[in-house]
Amino acid sequence: MIERRITDWDDAYANGIHIPKSEAWPGVWEEAAAAFREQGVAQGQARLNLAYGSHPRQRFDLFMPEGNARGLLVFVHGGYWMSLNKDVWSHCAQGALAHGLAVAIPSYRLCPHVSISTIGEDVAAAVTAAAEMAPGPIVLTGHSAGGQLVARLATTTSPLPAAIRARLARIVPISGVHDLRPLMATRMNGTLRIDAALAAGESPALSSPLPGTSLVCWVGGAERAEFLRQSALLANVWTGLGAATELVVEPDRHHFSILDGLTDPGHALVRALIAGI
Repeated sequence: MIERRITDWDDAYANGIHIPKSEAWPGVWEEAAAAFREQGVAQGQARLNLAYGSHPRQRFDLFMPEGNARGLLVFVHGGYWMSLNKDVWSHCAQGALAHGLAVAIPSYRLCPHVSISTIGEDVAAAVTAAAEMAPGPIVLTGHSAGGQLVARLATTTSPLPAAIRARLARIVPISGVHDLRPLMATRMNGTLRIDAALAAGESPALSSPLPGTSLVCWVGGAERAEFLRQSALLANVWTGLGAATELVVEPDRHHFSILDGLTDPGHALVRALIAGI
């Protein structure tokens, strides 16, 4: 048996320094996102900076498909709960839009100004506001920290209203962090301020899924070992708690390139999002 012990938790959760030419991100995303928003505005399919609260970061963009929407996808961005905003990811709506789903992409308040639990409440409020503007089933997906945030919304202590919970069709965390306890040993916890109580309450892997939850944990085969472990962990635990679960390890994708699939209507990741809708 091979013993594996992690002694450097900062390195275990570091992505950029282990990805060749990582300096290209997030610039390549921002450029593609800006072009996509411009096109959406020109075509009358983009509704930008819609408020779901009073804070300047409590805003979301909504992209509408041609014709009537047959459901809603909400994409929640990552950035370790500390950085980035909705404007980096607009192009990630392309795949689902082509299949007739409306797509909402929110920003949210960040640590250390608010806690991770408050960020979860922000995301719940954004989902609720978007759901009032788009009918049908709701699919939640999010990347990295966003993966934790969307999985958290599918737990029995979800901050979502009951009527919105009832519309949840599928949860697809992408390279998510589902057990927050290891992050307590990282330097960034000086900003995140995770303690044992917060980790217990906000870690999807330490929580029970809503009845009828359909979960697909998506992760890249070239990612850091901790992201592979975290995705497998949630799928494993929630299988044991009665959820319909699947773990997909996409070959050769790293923590940044894993999002490319969202832009391709024919990609397996997009097919996983729309399955059953």
